[in-house]
Amino acid sequence: MSTDQPPQRANGSPYGEHDGGADPLAGMPPLAHLGRRLVARIIDGLIIGIPIGLIMALIWGTYYPMGDGSDARSSVFTLVSVLAYFLYEGLMLTHYGQTLGKKAMKIRVAMLETGEPPVGRPGWARAATYALPEIVPCCGFIFWLVNVLWCTWDRPYRQCLHDKVARTVVVSTEP
Repeated sequence: MSTDQPPQRANGSPYGEHDGGADPLAGMPPLAHLGRRLVARIIDGLIIGIPIGLIMALIWGTYYPMGDGSDARSSVFTLVSVLAYFLYEGLMLTHYGQTLGKKAMKIRVAMLETGEPPVGRPGWARAATYALPEIVPCCGFIFWLVNVLWCTWDRPYRQCLHDKVARTVVVSTEP
């Protein structure tokens, strides 16, 4: 008779389920408040959006790319903005574990299993899942909206979909 059973994880699943074992958040700072996460995203959006908007305004002679009915300008503006945000988020997370917005709001991204910053692939996967779907017309925005709202009902880790992909949580940097 075989006793082949899947290995038990001491910390539950990084996908929002908890198997009753040891709490993976034990020893980690408390989870970040959802309001702080929202304000951090707004700050980061402004950090990327304002310079991109100004550069595009200089190139096109108008700040509003949809003003002349040009779908091409709108698409270029979206593509440039999304790629800039992806690079910003990926670089900041893999080097510091937080963006400037997160730093201002005193929160950071941590690997669920270790509490360490998402260095390398997890940081880039998180950034890609957050930013890149916006490139897909119509459906990308719907995915993005569901993604960012997911943390409002996810328990026990309050993860968005991009957190689940990267197996991360957002924690406070304050005790």
